[in-house]
Amino acid sequence: MRALLPDLAPWRSSRDFRRLWVSGLISNFGTFLTFVALPVQMKELTGSAAAVGAIGAVELVPLIVFGLYGGALADAMDKRRLILWTEAGLGVLSAVLLVDALLPHPAVWPLYVVAALSSALTAVQRPALDALWPRIVAHEHLPAATALNSLRWTVGGVAGPAVAGVIVAYAGLAPAYAADLATFALSVVLVVRIAGQPASHEAAKPSLRAVAEGARYAWNRKELLGTYAVDLAAMFLAMPLAVLPFLADELDARWSLGLMYAAVPLGSLLVSVTSGWTSRVHRHGRMVVLAALLWGLAIAAAGVAGNVWLVLLFLAVAGGCDMVSGIFRGAMWNQTIPDELRGRLAGIELLSYSVGPQLGQVRSGGLAAWWGVRASVWSGGVLCAGAVGLLALCLPGLMAYDVRTNEHAVRQRELRSPGLRTAA
Repeated sequence: MRALLPDLAPWRSSRDFRRLWVSGLISNFGTFLTFVALPVQMKELTGSAAAVGAIGAVELVPLIVFGLYGGALADAMDKRRLILWTEAGLGVLSAVLLVDALLPHPAVWPLYVVAALSSALTAVQRPALDALWPRIVAHEHLPAATALNSLRWTVGGVAGPAVAGVIVAYAGLAPAYAADLATFALSVVLVVRIAGQPASHEAAKPSLRAVAEGARYAWNRKELLGTYAVDLAAMFLAMPLAVLPFLADELDARWSLGLMYAAVPLGSLLVSVTSGWTSRVHRHGRMVVLAALLWGLAIAAAGVAGNVWLVLLFLAVAGGCDMVSGIFRGAMWNQTIPDELRGRLAGIELLSYSVGPQLGQVRSGGLAAWWGVRASVWSGGVLCAGAVGLLALCLPGLMAYDVRTNEHAVRQRELRSPGLRTAA
């Protein structure tokens, strides 16, 4: 059992990591409240699966534009300050949703505006977060820190949707938005206490040229490109979240909506709390491919199943597979990318694991309106499995990746070794 439990070395050794972890836990919990409340409100106001799926469409362009530029900002600015300002901005947007929900006749357009602005702020913040925590954790603890960060996300992902389902059903939408606003306030208080994290001396100023430099580096790292491609295919083709409110209705189980949203994070949580084994795996690329393939098959099974408990089971299995993929993708990224490029590469990573789900919402919502909800789900899973299998054949660099011998991993390990830092 001890070998399965998460490695707590990053938590014990870094006070700033603890503060950042708790801040993220609180903020993620609130974000998942809105994650459930927003599509439910859109469904109530419009009754359209396509309108719910369109939330992903309006989030897409800000995510692409600000994700890339946010990576350049993260390399050039104090990362803590950037996180603080974006966290405060996200809190203001939660307040806008709260005000709209309290109106006698809530409007639809503020939901789309807030979704777009939230996407922009998240795209600016996430590269700074991803570039900050590898600085405050020892290099040898990075895989463990990746697993702990995944655990933080999944705890909020399980508790947030489950609580949101109860709050929305029995208290209404406004309390869910109010709770989200409160979590942002608490998160800001914790981030303020983290030490400043200024840009490295080698970092380029934020510009299109700097963005292009990061893109060239990513292009020359074929194993990294492989992780982006696999995750993009999995999320675009097999992300069913936009149609879950309609799937719950079709199964005559509206009570299960919160559980459906929580099932994927629950599966991720079960993997996170038993993630000790991940530190002993060296061929990360193969694990990314295998996990993405199983994700697609589990989503296909959820679409075929006619029993709501089987649907919840398969969604949980899918979430576990997604977490395995995420842990090993994160380990590859954080153990091989130079510090001065980490923000820009984090921006590209953000696109790989965020653009796919946004496009996936549009795909699943549109296909559900045309072909049916369950067909939208199972067909996406089947297409995902086929696409990942094809990518595995086309990406020998990803399949051959071994953290013990990869030249980039070896170089970063040497640069961050205690002996070298002491000599410097």
